[in-house]
Amino acid sequence: MSESLPADVADVLAALLSTDDPVHVALRRQVPHLSVRERCACGCGTAYFACGTGEVDPAPTGPGTVVVAEAQLVTESGLYPGEVLVFAQGGYLSWVEACSWSDEVDVTLAAARRWLPPRP
Repeated sequence: MSESLPADVADVLAALLSTDDPVHVALRRQVPHLSVRERCACGCGTAYFACGTGEVDPAPTGPGTVVVAEAQLVTESGLYPGEVLVFAQGGYLSWVEACSWSDEVDVTLAAARRWLPPRP
C-alpha cells in the first residue's frame, strides 16, 4: 500500500482495509501519508502512526478511538493464536496491533501476514 511503511505493516493494512466500506475507503486514502513513529518494544510488530492530517480528510469514524478493522489469525496447523486490530482516532489511522492469545505461538505483524483469513 505504501512504499514508506515497513512491509509487515503495509501488508496487514492492505488486507484489513480491503473492503468497500466507506470508512475503509477513506482510511486507505490516508496510507500514503502515514509513517511509523514508534514500534512496540516486545517484538510483536505493533506500529503507532503519524499521519499528515492536513493532507487528507478524516474517515467517518467519529471523534474518539475506535477499532476500524480486525481479524482473528489462523495458523497453517489450525491454531488460533491471536488477532490483529487497526485503530483510528478522530478519523485518522492511529495504530495497528498484534495481539497474542497463546504462549505457544509468537504473534507478530510479520506472522499475521501469513495467518490472515481471506477477505470476501
